[in-house]
Amino acid sequence: PVGRYVMRRGGQALWGICVVTLVGCSKPPEVDLASEWSSANQLVWTRDIAAARHALLTPYPALGLDQLPGDLAWETHSGEPFLGDPNSVPGGTFYDHANVYPLTLRTVGPDSNNSFRGYLLANQWSLTTLHPDTEVPMPELALEWAVSADQTTLFFRLDPPVRWSDGVPVTADDYLYTIEFMRSEAIVAPWYNNYFTEQILGVDKYDDYTIAVRGPVPKTAVDLHTSLSISPKPRHFHVLDAGWVQNTNWAIEPNTGPYQIERRSIVDGKGKYLVFEKKADWWGWSRPQYRGRFNVDRVRIKIIRDPNTAFQAFNKGDLDSFALILPEFWHEKAKGPAYDRGYLEKLWVYNDAPRPSTGVWMNQAHSLLAEQSIRLGIQHSLNFDKMLSTVLRNDYVRLHQHFTGYGAYTNPEVRPRAFDLAKADQYFGTAGFDRRGPDGIRVRGEQRLSLTMTYSQAVHTPRLVVLQDEAKKAGLEIKLQLLDGQNAFRNIMEKQHELAWMGWSTGFRPAYWEHYHSTNAGKPQTNNITNTAIAELDQLIESYRNAVDAETRIALSHVIQARLDDEAMFAPGYMVPYSRGAHWRWIRFPEAAGTRDGGGLYDPFASASGGLFWIDPVIRDETRNAQQTGDAFSPVLRVDERFRP
Repeated sequence: PVGRYVMRRGGQALWGICVVTLVGCSKPPEVDLASEWSSANQLVWTRDIAAARHALLTPYPALGLDQLPGDLAWETHSGEPFLGDPNSVPGGTFYDHANVYPLTLRTVGPDSNNSFRGYLLANQWSLTTLHPDTEVPMPELALEWAVSADQTTLFFRLDPPVRWSDGVPVTADDYLYTIEFMRSEAIVAPWYNNYFTEQILGVDKYDDYTIAVRGPVPKTAVDLHTSLSISPKPRHFHVLDAGWVQNTNWAIEPNTGPYQIERRSIVDGKGKYLVFEKKADWWGWSRPQYRGRFNVDRVRIKIIRDPNTAFQAFNKGDLDSFALILPEFWHEKAKGPAYDRGYLEKLWVYNDAPRPSTGVWMNQAHSLLAEQSIRLGIQHSLNFDKMLSTVLRNDYVRLHQHFTGYGAYTNPEVRPRAFDLAKADQYFGTAGFDRRGPDGIRVRGEQRLSLTMTYSQAVHTPRLVVLQDEAKKAGLEIKLQLLDGQNAFRNIMEKQHELAWMGWSTGFRPAYWEHYHSTNAGKPQTNNITNTAIAELDQLIESYRNAVDAETRIALSHVIQARLDDEAMFAPGYMVPYSRGAHWRWIRFPEAAGTRDGGGLYDPFASASGGLFWIDPVIRDETRNAQQTGDAFSPVLRVDERFRP
């Protein structure tokens, strides 16, 4: 019967459970998919199980198409200008690397907010996305959309051919279930709990392929897409029981993008590598906007924690590409015979996008950092200009503030504080640190002005040593604490740090609530790593979230940024207005190798701008033969300045 599944067909999956969970193998159990299925069973997942589980689900009731508003104006977009090259060559394995192995394959809940998560989210697609060059909404999982008359709701017509990676159709029920999932305490994800309660008020089902996503306040059409175009969760897969967090650490969640994790790589590559495989039967291959994209068959991501070791692997041909953002690598290491002979090519592409917020984050839960005068003194003790001109060779530029590059939403009056020993002396003196000890570090009674800075990449040590040495001139001791990526991020997310050297990624609009609202202060696993809790600022942030028109939101954004600047809990570091790297010459690109939003280049997955490159097997063989014979090609340095700021 459909309600029971004897796990004998899924022998490989059962073997996977034995290895991954380190329990003994015995006779395959018979499991009732309706009453006995739990999150512990999600490690064993096959298309047969998926179909059986899906068949057991009772559909959510539908309102009926006759309940749709009569004044909806349905829209769509072709996705043009298309980014893919029609002459691209499909196939091959792309060898990439990451510096940290994930603590979990979950994308929500404890330990999920790590750098590897980007690979996973890139294959969990949304209803719509924005074109990376024009910022015009275009289809992903939905084909058409319409805005409600009051501009609070987006209506979507789903694309019926869309399937989960296990073959189950993606329907309206998955979007209704997403609300249940994201609001559940079982996922231990307070940010998502809040967002899907306060910012996503609900999802309405009109039929299996027509839904509405409701927001709390009117917004412009583009802002509605960025806030309400949610990604579905597979209802047939999840069981939100008490063990969900632990049991799904290594479960492969069905997704909707063109690639999925290869199950065996989780076992064979544990701690060493992971592999993504392209789906031969992916629903998106018939869409014109995806032609010439997502070309490689497999992406093998090797874990190499040290960038110097990774660069050596690239030079040997074990990796296909290497990002050369670091000045030392671009100017000193990415040269020599392999470049002169044209085996390795260099690429530099400018972009015009919101800038990641790299800098020094101050945890105000620490007694010293709770004092504004000390935070202001620290700001004037950090000599970023010297860091930029020496270690970074002026390749980078000073970041203005946390929310730089957001167009009209960025306050042009907010600028970073300069290194100024007189001002540092003034602020530290106001805080009572008006004397210096025998080592030159300021003291207040028996208390030294000493703080620890946590960071995660050894390659950043020379940069931070500059800050450390210059801060001593101001009487501030900065002790550097280098942790591996996992432990550094955990330390910061658990709010155990004092100073943190790191950067946050960006969104389409400034996001204040997650970083600065008091709701997220004083608790672990939230993005308020400065532990900011200011009632007046809370009110401004809430007003910004609930503002009806763009003009009001822009004005509030400027006020919030000015207030954040006054509080001085973040010292802006630098920004990089381009991507650059090197690749073996068999990695080929369209004429436009990158996009305005900074995507593209060596990203194999991103729905809006990834998967542009391909592997040319003829050029690969030609290059390998040339390496043996000593033949050479013309050296290549390609610079794309279309979006240079």
